[in-house]
Amino acid sequence: MKNISITQINEVLKGIIIGDSTLNITAPEQIEVAKENEITFIGNKKYEKLWETSNASVAVVNEDISIEPGENKAFIKVKNADLAMSQVLELFAPAPPIFHQDIHATATIDSSAKIGNGTKIGANCYVGPNVTIGENVILYPNVTVLDECTVGNNTKIWSGTVVRERCHIGSHCILHPNATIGADGFGFRPCPERGLAKIPQIGNVIIGNHVEIGANSCVDRGKFSSTVIGDGCKIDNLVQIGHNSKMGKFCIMAGNSGLAGSVTLGNGVIVGGSASLKDHITVGDGAIIGAGSGVTADVPAKVTMLGYPAVEARVALKQWAILKRMATS
Repeated sequence: MKNISITQINEVLKGIIIGDSTLNITAPEQIEVAKENEITFIGNKKYEKLWETSNASVAVVNEDISIEPGENKAFIKVKNADLAMSQVLELFAPAPPIFHQDIHATATIDSSAKIGNGTKIGANCYVGPNVTIGENVILYPNVTVLDECTVGNNTKIWSGTVVRERCHIGSHCILHPNATIGADGFGFRPCPERGLAKIPQIGNVIIGNHVEIGANSCVDRGKFSSTVIGDGCKIDNLVQIGHNSKMGKFCIMAGNSGLAGSVTLGNGVIVGGSASLKDHITVGDGAIIGAGSGVTADVPAKVTMLGYPAVEARVALKQWAILKRMATS
């Protein structure tokens, strides 16, 4: 169990301590279940009411909080409690899985592969011909990286992930368990002789730097050229990205959402959980696609879309209000 003083925590957060500055903290926890000597977070004023019954000793709070910490407790006031939470979690994070040897004896690595300094490769991994893996990469057990792929420095690939041939992954990426990069795109056409003829998918996937892809998510290879995931994109679990789609920088896709083929997202697009986007549409910079929405046409920049089929949020809210009145009349 870690034991970190509130002053040591604040050296990282660079906030203002209000209340007892002698406290020691053993763990972070959510406000409703936190115990004595644990630290919690109040990132919105609507949660202030929970502090009165919380057993936490310390809360990281926004500067606009209107309550006091109370006896033998403390607040650390910061500009953004949600961002500060990530820093506190880093302080208390347990050590990652241990590698007793950099390259496990059961790993299969082709003689033509290039492995950078400090890289660790776990048990039963496969690294194919002409693969280039950068420095300080971690391949956890049972990862497959097929022919002619590249993996950038400081990237972590968790167990069960498959990176198929000719795909390229940037630096400082995280691929969570059982992600699949570069599977065939979903391409079939009616054929008199065979019923459905498979369309060969001869492209690849290019993933930028600082990208995170969740467990069991799939990024399909392009039919002609590349499916592209821009720098800083964060993709949740169980997300489908269709062939030849292109995501700009710093996009977010929540769980169970999906892009059909050849969708283009601008920079900073947010796609809510279970939302789906039709093939060959473009979504402008900063647009938001609400959870469960079905987008069937291009979306301008900085517009919020809701509903199925999706329309602009203000229109959707009017429609829902009318339907509610009809249902109760």
